[in-house]
Amino acid sequence: MTIKLGFIGSGGIANHHLKNLVQMKDVALSAFYDVNMERARKTASEHDGAKAFSNLDEMLDGTKLDGVYICVPPMAHGNAEAKLVERGIPFLVEKPLGIDLEIPRKIGESVKAKKLITSVGYHWRYNESAGLAKQLLENSKAGMALGYWMGGMPMVPWWRVQSGSGGQFVEQTTHIVDLLRYLCGEVREVYAAYALQVMGQQVEGTDVPDVGSVTMKLANGMVATISNTCLLPVGHHVGLDIYTNKGVLELRGDSLNEITTDGARKHPNVANPYFVEDEAFIHALRTGDTSRILSDYEDSLRTHDITIAANESAVSGKPIILSN
Repeated sequence: MTIKLGFIGSGGIANHHLKNLVQMKDVALSAFYDVNMERARKTASEHDGAKAFSNLDEMLDGTKLDGVYICVPPMAHGNAEAKLVERGIPFLVEKPLGIDLEIPRKIGESVKAKKLITSVGYHWRYNESAGLAKQLLENSKAGMALGYWMGGMPMVPWWRVQSGSGGQFVEQTTHIVDLLRYLCGEVREVYAAYALQVMGQQVEGTDVPDVGSVTMKLANGMVATISNTCLLPVGHHVGLDIYTNKGVLELRGDSLNEITTDGARKHPNVANPYFVEDEAFIHALRTGDTSRILSDYEDSLRTHDITIAANESAVSGKPIILSN
């Protein structure tokens, strides 16, 4: 059975998925929609039999698709998801789910009602280090966690505008928030402090905070702080450190560093997490078995709720209690 796929958005993140999908047997990249028609045409021309569309309804109604990838900026979410749910077409959507709560929650309700297969692009969950950390935490007691996303500002115009990206914590650091949830459980309270220190003067039109720290209380009693900055001229530190009665688990994009009384042991990530994520989605489309999908739309809404609550807390100066 050949799985026929469509893409909504054909920019940078879409290419990560396309490079994986072309390696998979019996997967056809059939249709591409993008607000930039030239980009859609160019991408379609690179795949045999693919067609570019300037109208999303024409693509969805004129092409029989088994699944669709949604790879659009944060502020553009909602319309595409609604059209796919209406037609009962499964989708993989890149994070974040949006820049507010209202639209993602409505989408979540309709996805649940339709019992639609969905996946959300939290690829850190698919690293071997995440699976190993999960096993190690079963035999230890975690007390606190510290997370980081310390680097520079992506130079795409929508990213530096709050109404475009939702800010760094929503658009980028959400990966670390999601990893915290995946390994340590649900967050119950959020308190955030943000500031715009440098980038407002360096890059015209910037209104997103360029530094911030978010402290969280978890349902299991843990406390965690996740900090981020986008003012650095160099990449620095991205990851999550979990402190337990057995030692420290340092999770990075390339490895897990396990520190115990026996010393430090590094466990490298070997597999491409995007590939594993894509493989899980294709398997679900082919078989109906969603067990390999580690974050569906309903689950990812909880991560999104935390990041939006952090934004709200930073504005109000008060802690936000989460209801989930």
